[in-house]
Amino acid sequence: MRIAVAGGTGLAGSAVVNELAARNVESVILARGAGVDLETGRGLSGRLDGVDAVIETTAIAGANAKSAKRFFTAVARNLQAEAAISGVARIVTLSILGVDKASGRGYYAAKLAQEAAATKGEVPALILRAAQFHDFARQLMGWTTKGPIALVPRQQIQSVAVETVAKHLVELAMNPDPTTGAVVELAGPERGQLVDQMVRVRNAAGHSKPKIIGLWLPGKTEAGIRAGSLTAGPETVIDGPGFSDWLAAQAR
Repeated sequence: MRIAVAGGTGLAGSAVVNELAARNVESVILARGAGVDLETGRGLSGRLDGVDAVIETTAIAGANAKSAKRFFTAVARNLQAEAAISGVARIVTLSILGVDKASGRGYYAAKLAQEAAATKGEVPALILRAAQFHDFARQLMGWTTKGPIALVPRQQIQSVAVETVAKHLVELAMNPDPTTGAVVELAGPERGQLVDQMVRVRNAAGHSKPKIIGLWLPGKTEAGIRAGSLTAGPETVIDGPGFSDWLAAQAR
């Protein structure tokens, strides 16, 4: 079996490539470093020949809502078109848990547009909506720190290990369950506050700075996020280590 990994050099994509290797499945990496520009489609022609499934894990950091939407929808359309030409059986796209309830945030609106584009084509598509990765708190600290402080929105979070996400993406690509439907949700077992996670990550690194300040952002979307719209619902699959166990393992 051969599985192509779009964004295969990123955090999630690399974890997927590792998971495929552990299962002795050949991976085809689709990324700029591998000569493929997924947004323009340059270098994509012929790269899916002999591929059984595509796992889409691309991300775009620092983009505004318009640019993110343009990127994600272009990638989805290009993958659909090339997959149809090459006879690929299915596409599995990584999205965000609760994205349908948080479209007031520009990035989430872009991911929702990606889902729509991914499922609009000849090739059957599955969506895995995963909670933020355990690594998110550390990443966000880097993105939001200005001098001695980091300003972050207050929100509940039920993060999941990226390795767990990779496992589920590969399972959906290799053994799709027709009873699950087109959208599968995934979260870790531990629910908490993003600000608290960031403080714990900072403290575990032995630092006292930055000072992390939680912001109460206005609007219906932000109120929903504070109330837990980005955490697990009754249909969400719970798997992998919780944040506390993951953080403890990082110190070992």
